[in-house]
Amino acid sequence: MKFVDEATIEVIAGKGGNGVASFRREKFIPMGGPDGGDGGRGGSIHAVADRNINTLIDYRYARLHRARNGEQGSGADRYGAGGPDITLKMPVGTMIFDADTNELLFDLSTHGQQVVLAAGGGGGLGNLHFKSSTNRAPRQFTQGRPGEQRKLRLELKVLADVGLLGMPNAGKSTLIRKLSNARPKVADYPFTTLHPNLGVVRTDTERSFVIADIPGLIEGASEGAGLGHQFLRHLTRTRVLLHLVDVAPLDPNTDPIHEAKAIVEELRRYDTDLYEKPRWLVLNKIDMVDDPQALKEAFCLELGWDGPVFCISALSGEGTKELAYAVQNWLTEQVQAEHAFDEDTRFTRTASAEPPNADDAQS
Repeated sequence: MKFVDEATIEVIAGKGGNGVASFRREKFIPMGGPDGGDGGRGGSIHAVADRNINTLIDYRYARLHRARNGEQGSGADRYGAGGPDITLKMPVGTMIFDADTNELLFDLSTHGQQVVLAAGGGGGLGNLHFKSSTNRAPRQFTQGRPGEQRKLRLELKVLADVGLLGMPNAGKSTLIRKLSNARPKVADYPFTTLHPNLGVVRTDTERSFVIADIPGLIEGASEGAGLGHQFLRHLTRTRVLLHLVDVAPLDPNTDPIHEAKAIVEELRRYDTDLYEKPRWLVLNKIDMVDDPQALKEAFCLELGWDGPVFCISALSGEGTKELAYAVQNWLTEQVQAEHAFDEDTRFTRTASAEPPNADDAQS
């Protein structure tokens, strides 16, 4: 299936049905009074997040979504039927922007989350509503209101705990194949990955995390060079980045340290928040190096790196299990810390609330 992470659609909700002016006409009831019913509500258009959908490709071809209008009211106090609503299923992680103002309207971040993209217009009132002691034969009625109409831009950001970052042919696809059941294309030439791939890494029967692989970056990616810049947005939702560096490139003129610095610089230029996100250094193809420890120390010294660093071979699997368990433990600690912070905040708010006045309680 072709991966599509952007689409522009137009949604038009249904117009409300008109009210009607009608009077009861029956034998032996000469002054039956008004009995005009209301018009039906126009159909609305909803969006719901569905974890079983992975792409926005459907909305590349179906760009216009129009709900039906409500039916007009009629006599004998009969109300018009409302127009049926339309529900659009979208992948979890879809962000919905107003295409004209570029304002973020909705962020579908959880499965089952539902939002109203365009509300249907209300139905008009029949003359039944206008009768009074001084107006016994009203002929007033109102028109149905038009439904909302919007032009929307859909942007998908995949939801993953860990993001893989690196130059083309750094071994990202090989690593995700080794750690999970994902099967991205792997070949001995650059840019074999053309769209993001997600894989679930299971470290225990009850513990797992999601890892995302995007196309490799090159120098100038923040300015539009290569393919990776189109998918950097998918890394903004991750908790930690794994920066893969090929320490044994096929081209002897390639400098791994220069490439590692170039990737970091592209992150800084693209998005400051992404640049400041926790990042681990992963030295790949360590099985092709004579002295891995010396290489590790040289890399950290040249890069001025004081964060976590791992030496692995994505092809043979050396060091990948240790990396997976370290990531899982770190993620678990982050979740526990967030829960503890939420509990402390809730306790502080409860404790700081003023106790009820004793006099008021007695009264």
